[in-house]
Amino acid sequence: MTIDVIDSYTAMRDILSAPLADRPPLLRAMLEPVAGMYRYFPGEVDLVAMHHGGSGFRVDRDDERALPALDVLHGVGAWERIDVALQAALAVQLDATPRIVVPDIQVLIVLGDSSDAHFMNVNLGVIANGSVGGYLWLNFWPSPENLARLEATAVHELNHNLRYSNVMWDPATVTVGEQVVGEGLADAFARQLYGDLGYTRIGLPSLHDDAVYRRVVAGLGVTGMQNFAAYVHGDAAAARFGGTPVGLPTGAGYAVGNRLIDAFLTATAHTAAEALLVDAAEVIRVGVAVMD
Repeated sequence: MTIDVIDSYTAMRDILSAPLADRPPLLRAMLEPVAGMYRYFPGEVDLVAMHHGGSGFRVDRDDERALPALDVLHGVGAWERIDVALQAALAVQLDATPRIVVPDIQVLIVLGDSSDAHFMNVNLGVIANGSVGGYLWLNFWPSPENLARLEATAVHELNHNLRYSNVMWDPATVTVGEQVVGEGLADAFARQLYGDLGYTRIGLPSLHDDAVYRRVVAGLGVTGMQNFAAYVHGDAAAARFGGTPVGLPTGAGYAVGNRLIDAFLTATAHTAAEALLVDAAEVIRVGVAVMD
């Protein structure tokens, strides 16, 4: 089992320095090693379109902020820091759950699109995905807050990758509850290693909001990935991606996931690492009972 942090800095610098017409094929070549993260998508996936859809830096126009921001990421040692953090986190997880399946993991760090208002203002300059076994995709805009959380963000996604390499996850039948518990568990694992930096920033404003808690809990049994955005990420994300708003602020599911998993861990005296494979229904049962 290996964790390979791809040298995307060199590739992105080459892309952003190339003539516009040459940039899409160069980007496609950079993305090819992680194309497997889209293996559950129907039909052939346009990697450049997926990159843009995920708020990655644009290759269809110039952005004078992009190269300086890329150099900031490089200057703080983002690639090295994330590599060290993932290796250390994997060791902690294996110490707690030595028999889990660990895939070989490709890690791609990309620069975000500073012209994307949803990315910058709603997601606070971070989008990441570790849900598909074998791949971590980390998209950053290098604000001071995000640079402080590079390791915690990567470890959060590693927790997803390890959980869903061992726990059955069917996009047609998976519940909002699984997703909410998964986000809370990933934050709890990051907090186990990095303290409060492990909280996903978009969830912090609603962390102690009881009305948000009740609204999300009421939807934990909803099934189908198409319904997740509003309950997990909030109404703004649902509107952006064609979902139906349900009256929730950004990051609602993260806030509630943290409350549920913390209640569960306190009640069972487990660490987040020890709880990696716990059934979401059990977390919800225990967590809701404690919270009530």
